[in-house]
Amino acid sequence: MDIELTPEEESFRQEVRDFLKNNLTDRIREGAASSPTVFVEPDIGQDWNAVLNEQGWLGYQWPKEDGGTGWTPVQRYIFEKECALAGAPNLTVLGLKLVAPVIFNFGTQEQKEKYLPRILAGEDYWCQGFSEPNAGSDLASLQTRAVKQGDKYVINGSKIWTTHAHWANKMFVLARTDATVKKQAGISFFLVDMNQPGISVRPILTMAGDHEVNQVFMEDVEVPAGDLVGEEGQGWTIAKFLLENERGGSCHAPKLLFDLDQIEEMSKDVPDGRGGKLADDLDWRRRMAKLRLGIQSLEVIELKILSRIAKGQKPGPQTSLTKLLASNLRQDVDLLAVDLFGPAGLQLPTARPLYGENAPAPFRCEKAQVAAARYLNSRAWTIFGGTDEVQRTIIAKTVLGL
Repeated sequence: MDIELTPEEESFRQEVRDFLKNNLTDRIREGAASSPTVFVEPDIGQDWNAVLNEQGWLGYQWPKEDGGTGWTPVQRYIFEKECALAGAPNLTVLGLKLVAPVIFNFGTQEQKEKYLPRILAGEDYWCQGFSEPNAGSDLASLQTRAVKQGDKYVINGSKIWTTHAHWANKMFVLARTDATVKKQAGISFFLVDMNQPGISVRPILTMAGDHEVNQVFMEDVEVPAGDLVGEEGQGWTIAKFLLENERGGSCHAPKLLFDLDQIEEMSKDVPDGRGGKLADDLDWRRRMAKLRLGIQSLEVIELKILSRIAKGQKPGPQTSLTKLLASNLRQDVDLLAVDLFGPAGLQLPTARPLYGENAPAPFRCEKAQVAAARYLNSRAWTIFGGTDEVQRTIIAKTVLGL
């Protein structure tokens, strides 16, 4: 695996750096830094999406024929890394990185023409209707039903942990269309309009007091037959494809390194309680070094997956390894931030957002203000997209052959 950049790739990296320097505003950067939730808030995320869309870079993971950039895997990695190092917010993943690849890989031409331009323009904001109260890690046991009636399907059931359903106007949904076959074989994939009778959204507040996830109830919700993606019973195959993108569709290491670098820099000014600075404390330096080595190892794995994709191969089950490592490293980095600020890192204001003119005044600094909330919210990393136990099982069976 050659990880040296070509002259053309170096030139592209400089182009990205120049663009970020000129277009990533302080408001967007500060909003991202003060967002404690896993997903960036829509007002910040959509503003950044609009900037990238105007540049023609928003669909950077999409094929050119479907409205994307057509960039190589290396260019996509360079873009993600430079955005992370510049402190840019994460993109709106549910539409851009999850349902869009499903549509341009499995959808009809009509579905592509209808939905893909609206995702880029910010006209549709998507949420994911997968997990249910009794079907989380065992997703194939879902009970939401879709019954065909003429030229439409009627869906009844509920979904839980539905991120940003209170903001979304569209939801991609897994529903059972056949209960007589093997449970994986009877599931189908639908594109659902949230703005219709029969859909209700109930908020679920996280431990940090953030409203990020919800439970969604569907009662006789109608979906045109043209919004079935793929064939009936193909939903499980499509869901596995989507989850591979969710688990390994982004490079996590650069953002983790960015956050760790900030913690290391701030520790130079924090007293260790013994007349010195925290940055010089041996236990602290040991924790920093262990985390840095872990993140660098993750980056090597992500680059190996990138190499596979560059050769035209699928990312494969190795994405479960990156999901497992990235989730636990994220939690460790967020814990380190809480420890960095001591008592100031325990403040947990209930007001939201923590940025803008109406934000509550922080105790000590903005980064200390967000530390505890970010730590609590990052507990979800080892659950969403498949729990750690699910990832270990996939790795054991498909990567290690156990």
